[in-house]
Amino acid sequence: MAQKDQTPHFHFLTPDVIIKLAEEELQAKVTNLCRPYKSYINRVYELQRVDCPGIVIKFYRPGRWSREALQDEHDFLCELADAEIPVIAPLQLKDGNTLGKYEDTFFAIFPKKGGRNCDEFTQEQWLELGRLIGRVHAVGALKMPRDRITLTPDKATRDHVNFIVKGNFIPKELSQKFADTAHLLIETISPFFKEKPLIRIHGDCYFANIIYRPDESFYLIDLDDMVIGTPIHDVWMLLPGYVRDSRYELNLFIEGYETFRNFDRGDLILVEPLRAMRYLHFTAWCAHQIADGGFSSLAPGWGTKAYWQTEIDDLAEQIEHIRKEALW
Repeated sequence: MAQKDQTPHFHFLTPDVIIKLAEEELQAKVTNLCRPYKSYINRVYELQRVDCPGIVIKFYRPGRWSREALQDEHDFLCELADAEIPVIAPLQLKDGNTLGKYEDTFFAIFPKKGGRNCDEFTQEQWLELGRLIGRVHAVGALKMPRDRITLTPDKATRDHVNFIVKGNFIPKELSQKFADTAHLLIETISPFFKEKPLIRIHGDCYFANIIYRPDESFYLIDLDDMVIGTPIHDVWMLLPGYVRDSRYELNLFIEGYETFRNFDRGDLILVEPLRAMRYLHFTAWCAHQIADGGFSSLAPGWGTKAYWQTEIDDLAEQIEHIRKEALW
């Protein structure tokens, strides 16, 4: 049985409340199983319906996403499921919607879908991944969400930097140096994104968010970080290394992708800028968790002078790498 959640956001989450809520919303009996899953931000529990199918109930951390943003995620999932793309879409609740609310907390219920992650992909699996992401992007391009982050340097990345600097997370003697380096990065990479088409994408597409089920296709999971962004962002984190070292895998991926959608190879120039943006995204994510009273041990030495000096050095090194690649 799950233990009562001790964080202020989820003070009401006892097994009795969770089970009763699921039974009311699904109009079905649920067993006493209430198993918590590991989640840094949300609270997620596995339940079991009496009539056998397993379910998962997710409680979204208040204040992280608006109702519209959460509905954007659900709408995208449902559109993908309607197109027979292997994702795990939320179940319909008793009012006919997929997003519920209890006290000040939004929640959703999903069918349980087991599977395992693959650390390395075979030739056929790279083709399959390309087909999967190509299909996802074909649907993602059909319309825009109402309240999702736009993943470009001048929007999302600038917001991350401003939050970090204004939040006084950095030792005073390094704060200006960090700000200068981060803003130089933004100025350097922003021109790369001009005129690039933006669509709905997964936003956190790496091997841990793709599960493999024997005799079935890959399933794409965890669209919490769905964003408006460039399609290449859902590609680069799947690669085993830098683009220049991953040509074999990338060519297989593109072959599969182009079964359903054109792949612009010119977008490969965005990979290293996106990698730098990812550095800042993670640092800002850690800062948000600490500001929200959450986990403090998110990265070794996070918040120390050594941590911030390394962050500055990594950003500076990545700027030079991006400049050199642009000349090739």
